[in-house]
Amino acid sequence: MQPKVLWHLLHRYMASRLHSLRLAGFLFSVPQAPQLSPCLMRALGHKCPNLKHLSLHVANLSLVPISSLPPTLRILELHSCEISMAWLHKGQDPTVLPQLECIVLSRVSAFRDEHLRGLTRFRALRSLVLGGIYRVTEIGLHASLRELPYLQRMEVEDCTLSADSILLAISRHLRGVRKIRLSVRGLSAPGLSFLEGMPALENLCLLGPFTPPEMLTPTEILFCCLNMPKLRVLELQGLGWEGQEAERMLCKGLPHCLVIVRPCPKYPINWRR
Repeated sequence: MQPKVLWHLLHRYMASRLHSLRLAGFLFSVPQAPQLSPCLMRALGHKCPNLKHLSLHVANLSLVPISSLPPTLRILELHSCEISMAWLHKGQDPTVLPQLECIVLSRVSAFRDEHLRGLTRFRALRSLVLGGIYRVTEIGLHASLRELPYLQRMEVEDCTLSADSILLAISRHLRGVRKIRLSVRGLSAPGLSFLEGMPALENLCLLGPFTPPEMLTPTEILFCCLNMPKLRVLELQGLGWEGQEAERMLCKGLPHCLVIVRPCPKYPINWRR
């Protein structure tokens, strides 16, 4: 959408009734293409005081500081957006986005350790979703999660970090996490066992496919899940076990759990679940 069209909608139609907004920018268009501006974002917050969910796609946010976003946001999604090094700097004003509960960062190529550490200032944050992020290191992940012990939902998909290293960081720093969703690249039985004894974990989703030699067996998954005292939902996507003996064994071995075995989804993920 052209920014001038959005300006027109803001002045003529958008008001307190707007709760959710999805915007696509012109990041991959010609250099002279119009971009979102701080003034436009501030006007959005002023005209729409009840806006809770903002989803931005292919937008250049390098010149749009996070402080200009509507302060009422509870959910912020960035998909294939460009951000500056200062966008999530830890030293910024801690009162920015005081109600933010969920942030989704999907294929934000510039996102790195410094940005991840900047998330620690959002004290209301409960859900963190990372997809297609390749600049975050193990050291940065541990340092950030150490300051985010109040996270209740952690999702990591198609990132360069191995599943074992992610689960190790989660098990050490996020003892109150309730939902984990992650790709199985680099997942081993010892890595999955890091979650044994997690006191609050209720929902675990593993996303395939497995690639040799990372072939975790159904028996190994069953053994680890039996040692997760609060687990109520086990979801396995894209492992190729639909209707197989593996599915029947897991259902029988985990009678207290809802076991869901399905192929990879054909449609985009609903990150708000």
